[in-house]
Amino acid sequence: MRVLFAGLLGGIAMFVWSSIAHLATPLATTGISVLPDEQVTINALAASMGERDGLFLFPSMGTATATGAKAGPRGLLVYQANGAYSFNPRNLITEFVTEIVESLIAALLLAMAGIANYGMRVGFVTLVGLTAAITTNLPYWNWYGFPTLYTASYASIEIIAYAVAGLVLAWFVPGRT
Repeated sequence: MRVLFAGLLGGIAMFVWSSIAHLATPLATTGISVLPDEQVTINALAASMGERDGLFLFPSMGTATATGAKAGPRGLLVYQANGAYSFNPRNLITEFVTEIVESLIAALLLAMAGIANYGMRVGFVTLVGLTAAITTNLPYWNWYGFPTLYTASYASIEIIAYAVAGLVLAWFVPGRT
């Protein structure tokens, strides 16, 4: 029961940090650029894509292999035909639940590890976060060309979130004596 309680509190701590990172620091926008002539690009995409939502890699793997794709633009596009960006409660709830689940997993791992020292327990949870940050962010940087600053910024947000959760988890999840 104590591990569950710790996981919930750790998830709340992660959510608070993530909110601060996204609303009060430049971390969430680092490495993201605005399209030049944005409306021209939006109009061209709307004319070309119509109502077809999806994640698009260009040039396509078949085209890239056939032509060598050494020249010309390449990219990854998340396209939502009717997806005007909005900040809504559903996104916040999804983020909150995600961070609770992440923290619960970290709390269970910490309990299984049975580390006695508080600082080492915090470090253990932070290493779990480092693993999570590497698992997603570095492959996106490597394979899809995500900007280095964006990758470092989002990885930092995750690692710090786990460190913050680690401070809470290490306090409530008992170590072996």
